[in-house]
This record gives sequence, C-alpha cells and structure tokens, in this order.
Amino acid sequence: MNYEGAVSELLNVDGALAAAVVDFASGMLLAGNGTSGIDLEIAAAGNTEVMRAKMKTMQMLGLKDSIEDILITLGKQYHLLRPLAKHEGLFLYTVLDRSKSNLALARRALIDTEHHLDA
Repeated sequence: MNYEGAVSELLNVDGALAAAVVDFASGMLLAGNGTSGIDLEIAAAGNTEVMRAKMKTMQMLGLKDSIEDILITLGKQYHLLRPLAKHEGLFLYTVLDRSKSNLALARRALIDTEHHLDA
C-alpha cells in the first residue's frame, strides 16, 4: 500500500473528516485528503511539534517505551496521531467527527492501516 492508499483507507472510517501521512522529521505532509476544511499542511506541521514534544518528554523522563498513539480530544472532533514503527519518522494522522465516530474502531483502523503499509 502506498501513502495515498493509507489515507483513503483512513477516510473510510465512520466519522472521518481528514487523514494524512506526515514526516515528523521535516513536518512535511506526504499524503493527505479530507472534507473537513482543515489545512492539512498546517496540521502536519503543528502535529509534528506535538509528536516531537512527546518524544522529547519521554526521553527526559528516561522512559524506554514507544508511543502507540496520541489522542487529542476537542469538543467536536478527535485527532489521532500514530507513529509508524517500521517507517521511522512518519506518523498517521486522522481527524474524526466526535458525534459520528467510534474511537475504538478508529484506533483499530490506524493499526490496520499501519500493518497494510508494512506489508
């Protein structure tokens, strides 16, 4: 699966508004699409800072662990970030309409998409 395929897969999740593959070394959007009106270039750059901050904090705390995903809960949306274990420096990003989505199924879709990218 390519990055555009990953984005398409994530957009099939109930309540999905936008999805992207992001390089957090550079903050660049590698692939993205959606209907939410979110500027994915800005979202990629901003969420890169979230990812870097969490990784730096884990390092300062001496945590020898990895991030599975990061959930940001807004009043009307969920924003999910999932680093790709086998694609170092990349993460999946999806925006969900909170009233139309199932968070457990969305997290599962991120895992499945990651596995499809690894195949």
